[in-house]
Amino acid sequence: MSARTIWFTGLSSAGKSTLSQLLHDHLRAAGHKVELLDGDTIRRHLSKGLGFTREDREENLRRIAFVAELLARNGVTVIVAAIAPYHSIREEVRARLLPFVEIYVNAPLAICEQRDVKGLYRKTREGHMTGMTGIDDPYEPPLSPEIECRTDLETIEQSLEKILGYLHAQPPNS
Repeated sequence: MSARTIWFTGLSSAGKSTLSQLLHDHLRAAGHKVELLDGDTIRRHLSKGLGFTREDREENLRRIAFVAELLARNGVTVIVAAIAPYHSIREEVRARLLPFVEIYVNAPLAICEQRDVKGLYRKTREGHMTGMTGIDDPYEPPLSPEIECRTDLETIEQSLEKILGYLHAQPPNS
């Protein structure tokens, strides 16, 4: 498998980090050069000063795309796990990061709220926080992702197998 950018998008607690980490571990064990850029980690280190306005969210994603571009041009498969809530910025990074695979990690909001390990949905519902994607900030689902993982209907293993099947079947330049 040649280097490409594999971008996981979806609501908080949909399963992006879990799936991306499993994919990372699988590819690394198979001998691939691979890096994982997790949205939460990037926010703590590279985008620490950014807030959660639309402009700040887009700037955060541009920074992630810049790092992904540097890695990919050096033969590294880059896995990104970031909410990336808006169509326009996802299309912008797609155009910049070819070859690009978009994976929509799809779980209904109610399921994501049940899985809410960070308590973000609860804090938003209780009025302690604003700007939560899916509650008071929109999430625009991808129109035509290469892969859709329904983590409310599939096991994590089934989702991973779907991703691996796609990656092995598709040449990286398609």
